[in-house]
Amino acid sequence: MITIHVNGTPQQVDAEDGMPLLWAIRDVLNMTGTKYGCGVGACGACTVLIDGVAMRSCSFPVGLAAGKDVTTIEGLKTGDTLHKVQQAWIDAQVPQCGYCQSGQIMAAVALLQEKSRPTEADVEEAMTNICRCGAYTQIRAAINAAARA
Repeated sequence: MITIHVNGTPQQVDAEDGMPLLWAIRDVLNMTGTKYGCGVGACGACTVLIDGVAMRSCSFPVGLAAGKDVTTIEGLKTGDTLHKVQQAWIDAQVPQCGYCQSGQIMAAVALLQEKSRPTEADVEEAMTNICRCGAYTQIRAAINAAARA
């Protein structure tokens, strides 16, 4: 058993240490907001925050998450209030197919936690997730709006 803190709650995960955190989140804890994309940490659909840092959960062993704080897309809102990045995503009408959006949002949250007023260069450096629909202009608009909120 591995104990990880997911969205503020200690969770017991019955898994091998090497199992990707993504599968522990999705298959063991039944939190399906974090998506599987490529399986090699390239696309970012599986991005979660580990101790506040954006990480690709498909290539992060669950054993390394023991005792750490893991935040998934499900853990961003407070009660009925969306996180400011989630609200900015809606306001900017970012999603097209929507598949990559939870990972994109998590990467944006990590960026804004580190730099509350990011420059365009900061956004370019931090936002390495892939969007097959090409919604990058809307993603940048939403990040800028959330930074102003």
